[in-house]
Amino acid sequence: MRSPTVGGMFANWRRKRAVAKVKPGDGHALPRYRWWQPLTRTLFYLPLTAEDGTQQTWSVDVRLWGDDDGVVQADLFLDGAHHARSTVPASFPVPGGTIEVATSNYGLKRCHYVREDGVTRQLSPEPASAEGRRARLEQAHPGLSRAIGVTSMVVLLLALVLGLPQLVEQITHIPPIAERVGTFTSPIRLPGWVNITLTVAALLASIERALRLRNHWLLDGGSFDGED
Repeated sequence: MRSPTVGGMFANWRRKRAVAKVKPGDGHALPRYRWWQPLTRTLFYLPLTAEDGTQQTWSVDVRLWGDDDGVVQADLFLDGAHHARSTVPASFPVPGGTIEVATSNYGLKRCHYVREDGVTRQLSPEPASAEGRRARLEQAHPGLSRAIGVTSMVVLLLALVLGLPQLVEQITHIPPIAERVGTFTSPIRLPGWVNITLTVAALLASIERALRLRNHWLLDGGSFDGED
């Protein structure tokens, strides 16, 4: 029998910690998804078969801007009735496994069903949501979808390569830091309008990747987004 790895033990600890945050739902009905909500709300579905053989539909509803206090919570619905709630990152026990939900600064970075045997699959987005529209584009025009995805990655790589040295220069010119480690002069100097354009492009690229639930700690930033 294989002993668990450190990474696996840490993942299990995080999953148990997330499950402990889950609160029971109040049974209210799943609100209808409105046409004006793609930038503020995301909704995903998971059909499952219960132990008694009945078909169930689990839904995960996340308001991306959070509540009045800015706290982002994930709501779990069973067949349209509110079943549970948790702050993100969330881990909801469901038949045969758990539904894991995590957010970034740009949207969702995880909404997956993790079976007890470790097999993982992403939930299906609401067709009217931004994620659903992006998924339809991928299905209808896979070539265009791949081109957009590659463009997003290239933009983020450029923003990292061109922006990081300039950022390091600014940080090392802060007096307390300069006194301790010295200063760094960036070999790259771009006009202000280029930096602004690159920043906006990187923001759009990160949003596009979030619509596909793609997230890399270095490219997209915020490796601990959504963590407690």
